[in-house]
Amino acid sequence: MIEQIDNLIKRRQLQEAERLCRQRLEVPPENSALWFRLGQIQQMKGDFDGMLKCARRVIALDMNGFSGYLQEIDALIHGGKIDQAIRKIALQEDRAGNNGQLLGHLAEFYTHAGQFQAANRCYQRLRGQQPDNPEILYNCAAAAIALGDFTAAEQLFDQVVALNPHDYDACYSRATLRRQTADNNHIDDLQTRIKRGIRHRAGEVQVYYALAKEYEDIGDYKKSFACLTKGASRRNTMLSYDVAQDEAAMTALTETMNADFFDGGINQQNQPGPIFIVGLPRSGTTLVDRILSCHSAVDSLGEINDFALTLMSMTGPVSGKIDLIRKSATIDFQRLGQKYLTRIRSRNSKAPTLIDKTPVNYLYVGLIAKSLPTARIIHLRRGPMDSCYAMYKTLFRMGYPFSYSQENLARYYIAYHQLMAHWRRLLPGRILDIDYEALVQDPENVSRWLMAHCDLDWQPQCLDFHLNTSPTATASAAQVRQPLYRTSIDKWRRYQKELRPLRKMLTAADLHPETRCGDRSSRL
Repeated sequence: MIEQIDNLIKRRQLQEAERLCRQRLEVPPENSALWFRLGQIQQMKGDFDGMLKCARRVIALDMNGFSGYLQEIDALIHGGKIDQAIRKIALQEDRAGNNGQLLGHLAEFYTHAGQFQAANRCYQRLRGQQPDNPEILYNCAAAAIALGDFTAAEQLFDQVVALNPHDYDACYSRATLRRQTADNNHIDDLQTRIKRGIRHRAGEVQVYYALAKEYEDIGDYKKSFACLTKGASRRNTMLSYDVAQDEAAMTALTETMNADFFDGGINQQNQPGPIFIVGLPRSGTTLVDRILSCHSAVDSLGEINDFALTLMSMTGPVSGKIDLIRKSATIDFQRLGQKYLTRIRSRNSKAPTLIDKTPVNYLYVGLIAKSLPTARIIHLRRGPMDSCYAMYKTLFRMGYPFSYSQENLARYYIAYHQLMAHWRRLLPGRILDIDYEALVQDPENVSRWLMAHCDLDWQPQCLDFHLNTSPTATASAAQVRQPLYRTSIDKWRRYQKELRPLRKMLTAADLHPETRCGDRSSRL
């Protein structure tokens, strides 16, 4: 029966899988393996309280095993009980001994809970047990990046590549750690790998993106874009993505959350509340996050999915994005806000003001405004060509599947631009637009304005954001450890010929490519 249930779970036939589990559990004796699988089913349904109950039945039946404890931690994290999860992880860490598999799981859980120092501690224990294991060394490097130790990270990636020449992910990650120079780069090594043959398509993508980054660093822009095109096109063909579905979802948001939706009014309060930093990736969201989190009264939770998870816990199972949007328009918004605040407060921060720096939350601006009257919403804007090129040249680990095609990028950007215009029209005063160009050209005045919008007093240390030692695990981890620089403005102009398809589509949508956001920042 276990094998039958596993097959049903694999095929996502959850109703039948759950029926078989419960049917068998009615017959003594209880089976911990069945409770574990029932917990998996509840997780896939989004019922994290149900998952937690199942995990605790597993623990009661098998107190010496680890599967129940790991499922319990997973349920606590997904259910927003982060403080409880951290305590449970620490208990298992104490009893892990030399169990490398368990330590690896615990390090992952610490990372999901935003506890990067603790995750690094687990990885270092693993490294002590297996000093030549490339997978462990890779994870140590990732932890070093989050903690800001890029020298150690590069040395670790060098070891990974030496031990496993086919770890192309390490090749790409290593390339992003610093600005490569003509005298110190990995271009010859990367080209040699291509000549010898790369084992799989994902590896080809990673090597070509690494080459594009390193060629751009040394000023060979023609070769850089040629490699970028190869990497992006290969990545795009590996995805089953249709930008029309995202366009339809954003259209559904504007149609569902219209003037009638907000007709009851938006209760905005000037009390301290959470700060949401939203915008497309690579638009400056991490930079603003670091500036704000230098304030003594502010702490950043990083890129979390707490708002989306809270929302889905209230809508229940959905058949897709459009169904989620329609159901989300009918929920109890006050309860949504309360549940979200409870979630983020469980993340062990004592700061009065917390930042949720999840760029894609621009999709939820209407729900955030309606459910959280004290929330501040900061939206990062960037010139359309710079914004799209910055996404195009980034190999994202998860999400943003539209970024690997100029056509998809243009279509998505246009839909996003229209959605943000919709939110501004219906939510006057709730969104502060910050232009990346204005921020890097006049950091003090824009930062003072940012603080005022968030009802924070001015503190000069906020301009020294690059000295902020708090961990960060975003694609901009290396850049935000450096002082502010302006070299990213108008970088797209080096590739005007190559980016012509993107430029043509944006121009047709009245998004003039030559426009730089500059001094357009305004409270709308």
